[in-house]
Amino acid sequence: MTMFKKSLLALALAPSLAAFSSLAASLAITNAKVYSATEQGVLEGATVIVDNGVISAINPASVEADQVVDAKGKVLTPGFIGSMNQLGLVEVGAVANSRDARDKKADITFDASLAFNPKTSVIPYTRKGGITTNVSVPQGGDSIFKGQAFVTELTGDFDSVIATDKAVIVSLGAKSKGSRAMDLQNLIDELESAEKAHSKMAKSQSSKKADKKKSSESDKEPSKKEQLMAKVITGQLPVIVYADRAIDLVQLIKLKDKFGINLVIAGAEDGAVVADKLAKAEIPVIINPISNLPGGFDSLHNSLKNAELLTSAGVKIALTVGGDTHNLYQLRYNAGNAVANGLTKEQAIAAISANVADIFGLDTGRVAVGQKADLVLWSADPLDLNSHVEQMWISGQEYGTESRQDALRKRYTADTDMPRAYTK
Repeated sequence: MTMFKKSLLALALAPSLAAFSSLAASLAITNAKVYSATEQGVLEGATVIVDNGVISAINPASVEADQVVDAKGKVLTPGFIGSMNQLGLVEVGAVANSRDARDKKADITFDASLAFNPKTSVIPYTRKGGITTNVSVPQGGDSIFKGQAFVTELTGDFDSVIATDKAVIVSLGAKSKGSRAMDLQNLIDELESAEKAHSKMAKSQSSKKADKKKSSESDKEPSKKEQLMAKVITGQLPVIVYADRAIDLVQLIKLKDKFGINLVIAGAEDGAVVADKLAKAEIPVIINPISNLPGGFDSLHNSLKNAELLTSAGVKIALTVGGDTHNLYQLRYNAGNAVANGLTKEQAIAAISANVADIFGLDTGRVAVGQKADLVLWSADPLDLNSHVEQMWISGQEYGTESRQDALRKRYTADTDMPRAYTK
C-alpha cells in the first residue's frame, strides 16, 4: 500500500476510531450520595463504574477507570426523564411554522418523530434540569387518536431519536362541541374491531385446511393502523389516555378489564377519588403535581396532595410539567413541590426517573448495574431551587448545560470590543 493510500485510510478511519475510543473510555464516580431509584435506596459514599456507556459496577472492591470523578459527597441521581410534551416539535409556541406536533388529519399512525429537531435551543436549556431522556408526544388532530410517542436522548445529535412507536396517545373527556360519550364509543369500537381482526388472524394461521382464498387473505400485508391496533389489543403497545373526570377513569378501568390493554392515564386530575380502583387495576398515572385548581368540571378534586394520595393507594405515578415545552427543565421543581405535599424524596425522584422508564419500557432511570449510564451529579439537593447540575453523562458520555440564554447573557454583559447591543 502506498503512503498516499495509507494516509487516506488513516483519515477515513480517524472519526470512527475516535468515536470508539470515546465510547470505550471507562468512568468511575466515587464518594457520591447516590439516589439509586431502586430497592437499594440511597447509597452513601458510593462508587459507580461505567464501561461502554453502561453501569458495570457499584461499590467494587477496587477502582480502575480511565477517568475518576470525586463527587466529594454530593448527590448523584439517574438522569431524569421528561414525558408528555412536545420537545423538539415546537420551537416557539406563538409561531405557527415552528410547530410540528399537530395536524388536522393526524390519526393513530401519526409519527411526529419525523419532524423532531435535535438542534432546538430548548434541549440544552432542558438539560439544566437534569433531564437526559424525553418522551415526546404529538397533539394529533381531529381524531381521538393523536399519534405515537417517541423517545429521545437529549444529546442534541442527529441520531438522538432512540425509539419510536412507544405508545399510542388518545384524548378523551370534556368537549366544547358534542359529547364525550361519542369519543369513548369510538375507542370501544376501535378496540372491538382490532380484537376481532386479531382473533380472525390467529384462527387463520392455526388452520391447516385453509383454502387458497383464505391463504391469500392471511398473506395480505396489514395496514400501519392495523399493525398498531394489533399491538394495542395484545398489550404490546401502551395506550396513554388523557382523561380527568373520575367516572371517565372508571370507564377506562372497565376497558382495560374487557380488552386487556396496557393502559396508562395522563392527567387524572380527579384521580384521587378512584385511587384504590386505579391501584387494583394496576394502571399507572402521569400527573402534573402542581396542578392544584379545578380547570373545569372534570377536575373538581384537583389538589397538590394528589401525587401523595395516589402513591399511598399503590398507584405507580410519573410526574410531568404543564404548559409550554420550554418549562420542561422545571420538572425537578415540580417533584420538589410533591415532596412538600407528602411524597418522600425517594418517591419523587423515582417518579421522574425509574417510574417513567417502567411505563415506557426504557433501559434507563436507575443507578443500577446493567442500566444505561444516564447520570447527573448535583451541587446540592436536586429538588432544591438553588442547586444546579455540576456534571451530566448520557450513555456514559459527558454533556454540558450551557444554553442559548447563557450565551446571550455573556454576550450582553461581558466587556468586549463588540457593540453593547441592548445594554447601556
